[in-house]
This record gives sequence, C-alpha cells and structure tokens, in this order.
Amino acid sequence: MDLVIRDARVIDGTSAPSYRADVAVRDGRISEIHAERAPGPRPSAARTLDADGLALSPGFIDMHAHSDLALLRDPDHSAKAAQGVTLEVLGQDGLSYAPVDDRTLAEVRRSITGWNGDGSDIDFDWRTVGEYLDRLDRNFGGQGIAVNAAYLIPQGTVRMYAAGWDDRPATEAELTRMRELVAQGMREGAVGMSSGLTYTPGMYADDAELTELCRVVAEHGGYYCPHHRSYGAGALEAYEEMVRLTRTADCALHLAHATMNFGVNEGKAPELLALLDRALEAGADISLDTYPYTPGCTTLVAMLPSWASEGGPESILARLADDATAARIRHDMEVVGADGCHGVPIEWDRIEISGVSVPGLGSYVGRTVAESARLRGEEPWVTARRVLQEDRLGTTILQHVGHEENVRQIMRHRVHTGGSDGILQGDKPHPRAYGTFPQYLGRYTRELGVLGLEECVAHLTSRPAARLRLADRGLVREGYRADLVLFDPSTVAAGSTFEEPRTLPIGIPHVLIDGRFVIEDGKRTQTLAGRSVRSGRPA
Repeated sequence: MDLVIRDARVIDGTSAPSYRADVAVRDGRISEIHAERAPGPRPSAARTLDADGLALSPGFIDMHAHSDLALLRDPDHSAKAAQGVTLEVLGQDGLSYAPVDDRTLAEVRRSITGWNGDGSDIDFDWRTVGEYLDRLDRNFGGQGIAVNAAYLIPQGTVRMYAAGWDDRPATEAELTRMRELVAQGMREGAVGMSSGLTYTPGMYADDAELTELCRVVAEHGGYYCPHHRSYGAGALEAYEEMVRLTRTADCALHLAHATMNFGVNEGKAPELLALLDRALEAGADISLDTYPYTPGCTTLVAMLPSWASEGGPESILARLADDATAARIRHDMEVVGADGCHGVPIEWDRIEISGVSVPGLGSYVGRTVAESARLRGEEPWVTARRVLQEDRLGTTILQHVGHEENVRQIMRHRVHTGGSDGILQGDKPHPRAYGTFPQYLGRYTRELGVLGLEECVAHLTSRPAARLRLADRGLVREGYRADLVLFDPSTVAAGSTFEEPRTLPIGIPHVLIDGRFVIEDGKRTQTLAGRSVRSGRPA
C-alpha cells in the first residue's frame, strides 16, 4: 500500500451510519477498508496517517463552479482545495469559453469579465470543448490543475456562436448549427448543457429551441442545468417551465442554485418542493444544487432589461451613453421590474458592489449602490449608470434578497446537492466561493442541525457523483478513486465572511485527489492532481 489512513471515522457517502476503520490507498484508488474489529490483519503501508478524531469522507463535488479560468491561472486554487472540493463542474449559467470561434471568444470574454476577469493573462489556445478539456489536462507544463473539473456546454455561448446577439427566434439553419455544436461538445466529453435564461443572449431562446438542444444532450446521456428565467416574480412558473421542457425532451434536469429569492417568494420553498415532488413521482429525473447563504452574486450589467443588452457589450454601452435610452432602462429597472432582475423592481439598498475591473473605482466596493449614491449626493441610478460605463460592464455585485427559511427547507430535499456558485473575481467576493462546503458541515449540520452529518456528506458527494454518472467517485468504497477529505466534525467551519471573504476554512487538515495530498496538515501542497473528468470515457 502507498498509504493507510488509520482509525478514521468513515462517512462513506451513502448516508449510512459512520464507522471506524483503516482505509488503505494504492495507485490512486481505495484498495482496502478494514473496519474496526474486523477479522484479519490491519493493512500496512509505506506511510501511515493517524486519523483518530477525524472523519473521512469522499471528496466534495462542487456542482456549480465558476473556475473556468481560475484553474488555468492559479496552481494553488486553495479557494476550493482547502474546502475539500476534489471536483468542480464548470461551464455554468450558459456562458463560458467553448465552443467558440474568434468572434464569439472575444464577445464572451467581454460579457463575463465580472465572473472570471478579462482573460488577458490567459492563452486562449482552444476553440472546442475537447480542446478546452485537453488544455486543463496539460496545464502548468503538463502537470494538470489543482482539482478535477467537468464541463457543461454553455447554451448562451452556443447561441452567440450560431445566431449572434439578436432577440429573435433562431432560423432553422442556426438551430441545426446549435445542435451540431452541442452534439460535438457532448462527444468530446461534456457532461451536459447549461443555460443562463436571465442572461443575454441565451435568454433569447424560446422553449422550442431549448427543447431541441436538450434532446441532443439526452441522446448523449447528459443533463440540462438551467439558471432559469426568474428567481423572483414568476419563479415557480419558471421552475415548472424547466420541468415541462425537460420532460418533453426526455432529458435529465439539474436546477442551478435552486433558490426562492426576493420578497415575493418569502416562505414559498414548500411550493417549489411540492412541484418537484410531483414531477419526481411522475418519473422525472431531477436534481438541484444550492449554496448555504441568503445573498446572491452576479454582475451589475445582468440587472439590465434584456432589450438593453441586445447586440452585446458595445451596444449596451451605447444605450447607457444615450440619456433618453438610459432613462427608459431606469424606468424598467426601478418601476416595472426588469427581466434581468427577475421581474422585481430593483432595490438599490440591497445591491452591494463586490468587485470592479478598473482599480480607480475601488471606493465603491463594499458599499451598496444606495450608500455610494448618498455619499455622492445623487440618485442611485446615476451612480449605477456611471459605474457600469466607467467599469466597462465588469462590475460584480452581491444581491441581498434571500430568505433563510427557504434556504434551509430546500437543502433538506432528497435530490439536493451542494454548489458554491463561487465567483472568485473582485475585491470582496461572496464568501460562498471560499466557504460553501465547511458552511454546510459546520453551521448547517453541527450548529443548526438542519442536516445530519452522514446525510450532509451524501448531499456533497454521492448525490452529485450520481448526477454526473461517475462510476468510481462519490463513495468511500474499495476500488473507487482515492478522492478523500479528512475533517474534524467538532471544529470544521467556514473561515470566510462577508467582511473577510477570502479566509480559508478551519477543521479540514487533509484533502487527497487520486491518493495524492493536495492539502496536508492544513496547508496546500504543490501537487497538481486534478484532471478533466469527461463523460463517455473511462475514469
């Protein structure tokens, strides 16, 4: 054996009661599990790790990550590795960097600067999904990346590629091209397709178009992961639309950051869960992810009405520069309730600027738009408009619109999984990027008792592995990959806060990927054990 983890409390990912055992690792896999008082000799190895007092679980799977460029630029990536995350699912919310041509790449880089930076430090030497996954594998001189990564084909990028930024139905030729791009991406290893249906241009797709693309995904054994059309006014209808659409396409559905936000949805989590239960009982294949916090996080430009975003970033800036058009945008946002803000009139005192692309705008970070406006003696829209223009649409925000009881009820559901939705950009990012998984284990399991420990681990490990159809991950079981986390159930906690969002967690001393320590004695090693995890290919 290469390693024996001695006297660990094994929480195997099935939600079954934990037990005490030695776990041996050889050649990157779990080679033996010797339960306490089991007959026969205990395993021995070149190295023994005393895990007395620690829980041993499968590595955590982040079902909603925005590390598409972070994994390429940051070999450390402790934001996720230190949480015990051993696999991230990228390509979220319908916008990412493959498949693209040169025009589409330039446009998508501009449109999600607030999520991932402008990419000026990245060599974009790929265009297809397969080439992007290859790039992950050969990154940092062929060593790989910090943690494993799977990829969703971004439907908004696909539409951008095939049909541009126009708010109109796709032509038959454009739809054929989109089908081809999705099929190619699935063949090259994507695990499914994502959408961002409050983000342009993906939101311009109607249900018929989305259904056709979901049929392609289903043919290749993947799942559809929509950020649906509303998390505010009309949220229940938006959830129902996604259930109906995927039932028609016979495609598995995974609901991204499945929250019920804004004042109109306070106390309505039971209605969402009843909707899902009815669909599950009728045979639907549904799962979901959430982050264990109430505020959301996105870009400021995403709050604009969709008509104001038609044509792409330069068209948006031109509209903001025109006083009459800007006044119309303001009316839609403040009075009507823009579709970009989920059909709810925007509350500027709940919109906190968390990051800017232009350093000279740093004084806005950490303040709400309303607070900055008061300091400047102007109306909030004037401040927001100026920041959007001067920051060239690269501003990220926290949106304080969630409800704690909704968060707790949804995380209890039997198809729930964990996803950080972690945006790593900005001076003051959402603490979920650094804290989601220890927050589940510490606050919501140990402190509040919302979940039992074994059940919580199952939410973070075997359930997402089953959605991703990973045959050898997500459980502590002989023959499985040695993607493992050792944590102290009595102390594990998120260190990150809204005031200090980049503080690493406590109580997670060891993390292994393929049997190699990426976190050892609480410190990041130099090991790059992560690789792309592709559908349709043996692990």
